[in-house]
Amino acid sequence: MTAAHTHDHSHDHDHGHHHDHDHPHTVSDSFEELRTMAIESLLIEKGLISMQEIDELIRYYSTDVGPMHGAKLVAKAWTDPEFKQRLLENGKKAAAELNLESELIVLENKPGIHNVVVCTLCSCYPWALLGLPPTWYKSTAYRSRVVIDPRSVLQEFGLELGEDTEIRVWDSNAEVRYLVMPERPPGTEHLSEEELAALISRDSMIGVAR
Repeated sequence: MTAAHTHDHSHDHDHGHHHDHDHPHTVSDSFEELRTMAIESLLIEKGLISMQEIDELIRYYSTDVGPMHGAKLVAKAWTDPEFKQRLLENGKKAAAELNLESELIVLENKPGIHNVVVCTLCSCYPWALLGLPPTWYKSTAYRSRVVIDPRSVLQEFGLELGEDTEIRVWDSNAEVRYLVMPERPPGTEHLSEEELAALISRDSMIGVAR
């Protein structure tokens, strides 16, 4: 079967702008850290925010939101076929069963089909389940290229898919968030939900990793 790039978009965009980047990772972590520290110092100096408020934000994004919640959702689906069916039919309602709140549609990877998520308009993203979006997800390079040539972009992330695998690109928007359910790795039948969740990465739930 020849590879088919199925671009399932919730809204129309002009994808004619192609930006030449060798890799979606265009900004170094060290630069981001320095910039963040500078902005933090400036905001504190001007009295716009306090260290206590910053610590509370850090706690919130470390415990209340993050990829551990998305991984918990996927691991539950891997081990509970009935929950998996409910999750695929109504992501928001199924997530609520685990006390997780998010407007989302869950996309199942399976043999011959691989899903990847983008937001071509801005950077719409299921924060509650995946945490802060990575820099590359918000970059123009990723947003413009993955809808045109997803196979090449995935290769840059180290994900090699066979030519017989159909790649489906899903475009998030303000109303709809997508989360990819990666395939369960073989040989993990003996693992608990907690152990399975530890195998699931943020990138795999975006679709740029297995």
